[in-house]
Formats: sequence, structure tokens, C-alpha cells
Amino acid sequence: MSESETTQQPDDRCRLVLVANAKLLLPDGGSDRRDVTTGFDACMKAGDIASVIFDHGGLEESVFQATIEPLVEIAQANGVAAVVCDHSRVAGRVAADGFQLGQDPDALKAAIEKFHPAMMVGACNVKTRHNALVLGEMQPDYLMFGKPGGDTRTDANPKNLDLGAWWSSMVEIPCIVLGGTAADSALTVAKTGAEFVALGEAVFAPHNESIDFDAAVAAIAHANRLLDDHAPRFEQDD
Repeated sequence: MSESETTQQPDDRCRLVLVANAKLLLPDGGSDRRDVTTGFDACMKAGDIASVIFDHGGLEESVFQATIEPLVEIAQANGVAAVVCDHSRVAGRVAADGFQLGQDPDALKAAIEKFHPAMMVGACNVKTRHNALVLGEMQPDYLMFGKPGGDTRTDANPKNLDLGAWWSSMVEIPCIVLGGTAADSALTVAKTGAEFVALGEAVFAPHNESIDFDAAVAAIAHANRLLDDHAPRFEQDD
């Protein structure tokens, strides 16, 4: 997803996408602003990351914007694309790389017409093959099987895994499959052939109402080691 160049960016295996709940990135809850930005920057440097999807987590629009604006800059400075969920105005104001919305075909069509190609546009929470094909006809930059906050079990949802395997085997538009609450679930997703695996709770799990960034760094590094060592490789065009 990210078009920026970073060191050791793999192009032959599933890559990591992070889902960050902005409510956990607020400067209160045990962390001041410096702690959050320093910790988030460490995460961006912990291993290969294609993009970060910022979920508003129910925050009011202005608070959501103020919370993620410095984090978008940090992500981009590290060659990681920043994608904003639902709030198109926030995506524009923080100069995000992408905008993500749900599975409504009309909303996706309108967003692509308005923002593309200046900004990536993707759809999440795609639940059926039919819906995926309808959305795919509009040529989004990606489809996501699963949604922010949907990682409630240790491994990825089997339905999302099945959809990711089916989609990646027949359609060129990239897909993201949401993993589970364990970083090991990244490898389960990679084995479907999906281009990207999204980890949210597995990386940014709340600890005393704030994020344990040391644990987040470790989870990112662990997921990347698994993908480096065991993920199937994509066929490369000659």
C-alpha cells in the first residue's frame, strides 16, 4: 500500500498493516504527548509496515484529527502510508495517504470519484463474495476483509481467511485480511495468499487505558520475523 521507499521492504510476501485506535493514542490515560509520539515512532521503526489505518474509536472529529495529526507525520517520515477511517475531512486536513470506508458501494464510488488518484481509497468490513465483486468493479486500491475493532479472537476470523484466499487467488486488486489478537495470526493470514495482514489488538492492546509501546514494538518485530521466515512467496513477473 505504501508508495514510499523504506529499507528492506519485501515485495514477495504478505506485508503488515497496523490498525491503531485513536482513542488509545490520546495523551491522557497515563501517557503524555511525548510518550505517545516517541512510542509510536519506535513502532514505525520496529519492522516492515506497509501502512497504518487510524480508526477514530468513537472520538469526536476535532479530537480525532488533533490526536492523529502528529502520528500521520511520523508514519510518513518512516515511509509508512497513513490511512484514515470514515472521516474524509480529517483525512484531507492531516494530508493522509488514504481514506477507508465501509462496504457501501455508493459511498465507495463517491469517495473514489472525489479523492482518487490523489489519495488511496479502500473499503473494509467486506463480508460476502458478492459484495466484494461489486466493490471490486469500482477499482478501489484495496478491499479489507474484517474491520477495525473486529479482532476479538486469538486468530483471524475463518470467514475473513476464506474470503482473502478466494479474492487473492483471482483478483489483482490487493486485499487486507484482519488478523487476530495474537501476532502469530499474521502467518495464518499470509498462508491465504493475501497481500496484507492487518494487526490491531495484537500490537496496540490497551494496558491500563494506554498502549504498552514496548510490547507493541516487540509484536511488530515478531510478526515480521514470522513473515520473513515462513510466509509463502508470491510469484514474481519476469
